[in-house]
Amino acid sequence: MPRYSLLRHTGAPNDPSGCHYDLLLEDGESCRTWRLGEIPKDDGSSQNANALPAHRLAWLEPRSAAVSGNRGWAERVMAGCYEGKLPEDSSHPVEIHLVEGDLQGRLLISNGNCCLLRT
Repeated sequence: MPRYSLLRHTGAPNDPSGCHYDLLLEDGESCRTWRLGEIPKDDGSSQNANALPAHRLAWLEPRSAAVSGNRGWAERVMAGCYEGKLPEDSSHPVEIHLVEGDLQGRLLISNGNCCLLRT
């Protein structure tokens, strides 16, 4: 089953808030990644989800480390597995089920927004 991870990323030079979360979804040899402002809640509330370049699979493992290129610090704060398939075209909507982990429910990512629905 493919894995997901949520990283708390602090000190990124392009983040005026000083802290955000990177949501990673395992996709073959890398992870599709989105920047979120907060940890998703399973109440269906929506938040911005900005697509980021693919991240290495190593970030799916428990770790806390400096981000390359002097771009702050990241630590894994939540993780688990998901069911479903990611669309081949990364610009298409994502609809998967987070299972076996810290976050659970139906995750929807579309048009720059993300929400988690309790199932």
